[in-house]
Amino acid sequence: MGVICALSAASPAGSAAFCLEINSGLMPRRFRKTNPMKTGEQKITTFKVAAAYIGTIVGAGFASGQEVMQFFTFFGPSGILALITAAILFVFFGIIILELGRRLKARSHQEVIRYAGGRWVGSAVDAVITFFLFGALTAMAAGSGAIFAQQFGLPYVAGSLVMVAATVFTVLLGIQGVITAISLVVPFLLVAVLGISIASLASGPVSLSSAARWAGAASPPVPFWPLSAVVYVSYNLVLGVAVLAPMGRLAGNDPDVLRKGALYGGVGLGIGALAINLALLSNPPALSGYEIPMVQIAAGFSPLAQAAYSVVLLAEVYTTAVGSLFGFAARVLNPESPAFRWLVAGSGAAALAAAQLGFSTLVRVLYSAVGYAGLLMLAGLVYGFGRERLAPRPAFKFGPGEKK
Repeated sequence: MGVICALSAASPAGSAAFCLEINSGLMPRRFRKTNPMKTGEQKITTFKVAAAYIGTIVGAGFASGQEVMQFFTFFGPSGILALITAAILFVFFGIIILELGRRLKARSHQEVIRYAGGRWVGSAVDAVITFFLFGALTAMAAGSGAIFAQQFGLPYVAGSLVMVAATVFTVLLGIQGVITAISLVVPFLLVAVLGISIASLASGPVSLSSAARWAGAASPPVPFWPLSAVVYVSYNLVLGVAVLAPMGRLAGNDPDVLRKGALYGGVGLGIGALAINLALLSNPPALSGYEIPMVQIAAGFSPLAQAAYSVVLLAEVYTTAVGSLFGFAARVLNPESPAFRWLVAGSGAAALAAAQLGFSTLVRVLYSAVGYAGLLMLAGLVYGFGRERLAPRPAFKFGPGEKK
C-alpha cells in the first residue's frame, strides 16, 4: 500500500520533493514527480474518485440533514434552485482541483492552492483550509456525540471519543487507507438517504404550501439562495481539497478518470442533497428543532429504520473526520516525520475537547464563516482554470502518451 507524503510547511527548502521549471513566464511553477504507477502506488478508478469525492464532502452535517436544512430548506421552494446550482459547481470545481492535482503531482492541497491563487492569496487560502480542516474534525466529533446521545442514550462524550479514536487509527495508515475507508462507506449512505427520503415523500408529498412554511421557519445563515449555494460549495471544497488534490496524482496519465469521477461525484452529491431537502420539506418545520433531523424522520417509520440510519450516519461522520484529520496533519508535518503520529494524536485530543461546544452551533457558525473565507479559493481556482486556457501555449507540458 503506497503512502503519499504531503509537503510540510516546516520542511527546509532543499528537502522539498519537487523542482521548479520556468515556462517563458506563462506558468511560474511546474512540479515534477515520478509517475505513481512506477513507484508502486495503486492507480485510482473512476468509482473511487467519485466515491471519495462524495465521501469527503458528506458527513455529519450532510447526512444528518443539518447542512441541507440550514443552507437550502430554509429558503423553501427557492432552495431547490440553489441545490441544482450547487451540484453544477461541485462538478466544475471538482474537475479543476483533481486535474491540477494530477498535473502538479500534488502531495497535499498546498501545491494546488499556491498555483491557483499565487503567493499571497494562496497563503491566505491555505491558512483558511488548514484551520477549517481542524474545525471540521471537531464538528464530526460533535456530530458523533450527538448521535450517541440522541439515538442510543449514551454519553455525548463517549460518541466523540469513539469517533476520534477510529479516525486517528485510520489516518496513521496513510492516504490509500483514507481513500479506501471513504469509498467503501459511500454506497451505503446514498442507499440510506434515498430510502428514507423516498419513504418520507411517499407518506407525505411536498407541496408549495408546505415548502413555503419552511421559508419562514428560521433565518438561514446566508441571506440569499444563490449566495447560499456558492457558500455551501465553498466550505465543502475547503474541506474536500485536502483529499481531492493529492488524489489527482493517482490517475497517472489518464485525466478521463478524474473528469468522470468529478462528474459522477458532483451529480451524486446533488441527488443526495435534493433527496434530503425534499424529505425535510415534506415534514413540518418543527423538525428544525432536532440536532439530527433525518434520524428523526427515520424514527417515524420504525425503530429499526432509526437505528440503521444512525449507524450509516456514524459511518459517514467517520469518513469526513478521516479526510479532515489527514489533510490537517499532512499540511503541518510530513507524514514520514517521527512527530507525525504525535501530531495526529494531539489533534484528535484537541478536537475531542472542542467538540463539546455542540453540533448544530458548529454547523451554523463555523461552516458559514469558512464558506465566506473559502470564496477566495474558488476565485483562485477559476483564475487558474482561465489562465491556463487563455495562455498562448499550454501551461503544462504533457509527457509521452499523456492525454490532453
